Amino acid sequence: MIQEIKNELLDEKYYEINHASGMKILVFPKPAYQTSYALLGVPFGSADNRFIDADGNRVTLPDGTAHFLEHKLFESEEKDAFEKFAATGARANAYTSFDRTCYLFSCSENFEQNLASLLEFVFDAYFTEQTVAKEQGIIGQEIKMYRDSPEWQATMGLLAALYQNCAVNTDIAGSVESIARITPDLLYSAYNGFYQPQNMILSICGNVEAEQIVRLCDKYVKPSLQALAQGISVSEPAEPKQTLVTKKMPVAMPLFAFGYKEEHDGLKTLKERLETVILNQIIIGPMSPLYDDLMEEGLIGEDFSSEYFSGRQYSAVLFTGCSENGAAVKERFEAEVERLRKEGIDPELFDCVIKDMYGTIVKGFNSVEDIATDMLDSFMNGYRYFEELELYRSITVEDIEKSLLTKYDVSRAALSLIVPDAERKLNG
Repeated sequence: MIQEIKNELLDEKYYEINHASGMKILVFPKPAYQTSYALLGVPFGSADNRFIDADGNRVTLPDGTAHFLEHKLFESEEKDAFEKFAATGARANAYTSFDRTCYLFSCSENFEQNLASLLEFVFDAYFTEQTVAKEQGIIGQEIKMYRDSPEWQATMGLLAALYQNCAVNTDIAGSVESIARITPDLLYSAYNGFYQPQNMILSICGNVEAEQIVRLCDKYVKPSLQALAQGISVSEPAEPKQTLVTKKMPVAMPLFAFGYKEEHDGLKTLKERLETVILNQIIIGPMSPLYDDLMEEGLIGEDFSSEYFSGRQYSAVLFTGCSENGAAVKERFEAEVERLRKEGIDPELFDCVIKDMYGTIVKGFNSVEDIATDMLDSFMNGYRYFEELELYRSITVEDIEKSLLTKYDVSRAALSLIVPDAERKLNG
């Protein structure tokens, strides 16, 4: 069944398709655009490392398995998938996050051939002892690169401090030791448990038609009789594991990441998500008084950013940047939260933030990559693509002030610092 979803205000539309295989297909036609972008996602990420398989067996995967599986699916008995895409002029890639894995390509021609390649390699797993051993060496080098990234280490230090049991406290790629325990059997167990059409979303934007996509999927995606794996949730305490972690690295400027762990009871609603993002901008976004003060005092730079870090098993508000005094940034932020709780939010600032964020979303309709990515993200988070745009028009300053009362709990906070290692810097 093909269902048209339309936004009258923008005069834009896309199509939701429940394919015969069980796969959900999202198609946003852009006939005037030359480039098309396709994204195939599965809700299986690095945090999904415990599950019950189709036979009722409890499986615990080594850290990094989802990311390892992503790498391996680009390789078949015949040739590397990247080579097939490159031969048609397409650009292909993939990524793994804590709660999903996605495979993608963009092209300006040969779209049907490229989509066929994407579907063929994702739905045809091939693992052997030899290819797994080879990949362990390749990913081992990638892990070492992550370890050398101060920004990534600041964030992972914060997540490891905030979370005691949830696997977001562990690097997405795992460790050299953990990936050494990955075997073909474990990869097949994860693949068979999660990589089924009824558990996948295909999101496409560009010079394409919904009927065209359905015909291709009819050919390359067949219904599966394999039962899906059932994820096992872990119990996560309210309090963080640590409130402060510090790591020395050869950096010229110290880095910080601080955050506030939230109670997690499943996926957050779209309204909760938007209100949190709006709050972040009002309190310490580029239009806020606090942001101006911190910039003027040299406590933050243009790299400062905020994120609502939320998925199926976790929820937290995170802030990152460079600063000679990251602890002071956190203190000033918390003081501003308390001030706004007492004095209320400036309606003019609220209006400015809403208009700016609304404008950013509207601009995104000019990018086939943004549209395809946001359609998939919306679906995985439990809402439809246009709902975000429509909700921005209904949120009030009173909604935001009410949300502020329950956000940024200091008893659930942690701070991660990356400080210069003078000896390593000198020796480097």
